[in-house]
Amino acid sequence: MTTLELGLDTFGGVTPGPDGAPLAHPQVIRDLVDDAILADETGLDFFGVGEHHRPDFAVSSPEMVLAAIASRTERIRLGSAVTVLSSDDPVRLFERFATLDAVSNGRAEIVAGRGSFTESFPLFGYDLTQYEVLFEEKLELLSRLLTEEPVTWSGSTRAALADQRVFPTTAGGLRAWVGVGGSPESVVRTARHGFGLFLAIIGGSAARFAPYVDLFQRAQDELGVAHQPIAVHSPGLVAETDERAREITRRGWIEMRTRMGRERGWPPPQIGDFEREIEGGALYVGAPETVARKIADTVRTLGVDRFDLKYDQSQVGHGDLTRSIELYGTRVVPMVRDLLS
Repeated sequence: MTTLELGLDTFGGVTPGPDGAPLAHPQVIRDLVDDAILADETGLDFFGVGEHHRPDFAVSSPEMVLAAIASRTERIRLGSAVTVLSSDDPVRLFERFATLDAVSNGRAEIVAGRGSFTESFPLFGYDLTQYEVLFEEKLELLSRLLTEEPVTWSGSTRAALADQRVFPTTAGGLRAWVGVGGSPESVVRTARHGFGLFLAIIGGSAARFAPYVDLFQRAQDELGVAHQPIAVHSPGLVAETDERAREITRRGWIEMRTRMGRERGWPPPQIGDFEREIEGGALYVGAPETVARKIADTVRTLGVDRFDLKYDQSQVGHGDLTRSIELYGTRVVPMVRDLLS
């Protein structure tokens, strides 16, 4: 990439309706498509849709949603955020995204990851004890498929391929990334297989990820492979004022962190954690000026090629999310570019 890209990601989180009750999944998905259309209209560069298989997220098939978005947008690039590669099949994954690339006129991207949730493993018949080998083998196979040349491959997690091509072909290849949460081994593996590095920074200062950026660059040099782009994904929300942004985000953030903590063994959030994450951590919550300055600082610190704001926040209504997208596209993005110029 030669210029900074600024985009949005969503996990398709279920939003509350006017009465405070959770909206039905079909409505959440339709709202998400409208969000992407708005992102395209405001000139954003990328819109990513996550994959989950649990009741608090509406999207289990990002490619289907992205295809619907592709039919109603003109220029914005479209991708997953992330595709859970470990419980998917690389051949079918390539075929689905190559098809999306065709219907979007070359705008499709894959962001593959191991997944921070594990519901897809038992759902599709995969053994969690093979968590590492599933991802390693499937990522290697996907890297070969992306060349669009005949592939010969064998492993322990799926049937072998012998001089096999997969279809449809693409017009210009698929841009592909690996979503990484902060493991040095994952960074080196991403470099080894020739993917872009997509850093999920969801807690703490962005500066603590600088060693991973440096490691990625050094690994590519040592491996003698072409340098690939680096992106950052972090949660946030934009409102007219800092106070309003915090007001509509605080309760849902605390509830989400508490719920995820119970599931994963984290300690519950402490008093002041929400404010600390905004002021010096990974929450990009505030007025346009506040969010723009923080994004610009992150881009300078890490030297990344793309920044994506995960705009859907727990317990925030769709109207506030829509307004956040408008402010991000029309005010935050121009400010970031001015600050970095």
